[in-house]
Amino acid sequence: MMGLPALPRKLPSRNWLIFWTLSSSIAAAIIYDKREKNRATAKWRRAVAPLAKEPLANASQLPRKLTVYLEAPPGDGLRTAQDHFIEYVKPILAASGLDWEFVQGRQQGDVRAAVAEKIRRSRKAQERPGEELPQTDDAIIEQQRKKIGLPEYEGIKGDIVIGRHTWKEYVRGLHEGWLGPLDPPPLPVIETPQEKSDFESTSTGGDPDKKPEEKKPEEEKKDEAPKRPPQPRPHNSPDDYPSATLPASIPAEFSPSAPVPFPHRLGFRHTFVRLGRFLTRRHLADDIGREVAAVCFAAARDWREVDGQYEQQLVLKQEEDDWPKFVWKDEPEPADDAEKAGKAAEPPKERIWASPVVIDSRIAGRMRRFEIRPEDEARAKEIVVPEAEIEGWMKRNLRSLYHWGASSFASKPKGPNVGNLDDD
Repeated sequence: MMGLPALPRKLPSRNWLIFWTLSSSIAAAIIYDKREKNRATAKWRRAVAPLAKEPLANASQLPRKLTVYLEAPPGDGLRTAQDHFIEYVKPILAASGLDWEFVQGRQQGDVRAAVAEKIRRSRKAQERPGEELPQTDDAIIEQQRKKIGLPEYEGIKGDIVIGRHTWKEYVRGLHEGWLGPLDPPPLPVIETPQEKSDFESTSTGGDPDKKPEEKKPEEEKKDEAPKRPPQPRPHNSPDDYPSATLPASIPAEFSPSAPVPFPHRLGFRHTFVRLGRFLTRRHLADDIGREVAAVCFAAARDWREVDGQYEQQLVLKQEEDDWPKFVWKDEPEPADDAEKAGKAAEPPKERIWASPVVIDSRIAGRMRRFEIRPEDEARAKEIVVPEAEIEGWMKRNLRSLYHWGASSFASKPKGPNVGNLDDD
């Protein structure tokens, strides 16, 4: 028929139609969600971009600096939390021109210890001015700034706390730092079986001239390897909050904070739940963008009470349903006597994730939460993100190819280079 290829005599089979329909639907859902996710992030990125153009008062003034608290989610590693920050939080912070620092935890209790230790250092500087503090990197930098007369930023700074598990430790660290003592509690003295056997051998006439076994070179190399410093022990417990007295150096208001969602569910049984979240990441990007933009605009309010509970206790509570079951189980008992003795010699580790959030009214009244203002959110809704900014690799290359072809077709042909013909 006029050189045209013949049409197929029959449609594909039912199975092929089902396969292509499902594949096309899933591909379309993924592409659409990714575009809208990029659109939501770009919207909030453009909303905070004017902050980066605001000049500082003088050349020596430090910019506003935020603190980002990250911790490995239950059952996973720190890299997962870092990727979550890079994908949803970092683009907005980078567009705002603000500075930030990280507090990262690899295991349960790291963020709690970091928050409490930071508060204790500030208390010691005011309550014990003559005491020499350990020289950390931050302390050395602060000393150099004071030496050259560089003033600190005096406005609202702020904390970004990512995930319910990190938020629990953040609140626990605030209470420990302000309601706990400056010095750690003494360790209990417990006699281990090894010490007892050594005592019995010396009392019963053991060989005193017996030399200890020498270590092999391989064991010495293992001992010389750098080890991670131990996690500082808690200086108090939630049961000590009512009897604690507030220090004189406590401020009337703490630096505002913003809890950022971090939904993270593991396991093959939850495949469909994870798939549904993967196809609706645009909603998560919009929620996180709103929270981070509120931090950038430095608009804060007091935490409220909801149904007789503090708002700090209920924030991001739905994320606990995603945690693995081992978080809520008690630790197994040691198998042999040596492990039991070693466990008894050390104080038990605090299980912050599985414990409820305990709030003291004196600390809760000083906490503040970032919240975006209605005028800032209305201005963000009016932002129109160009399609060229959110399109994928294929469409971007096709668009650039089209523009190149159109510009080449519309350009005027060049004549021979014969110089200026008007010259005599």
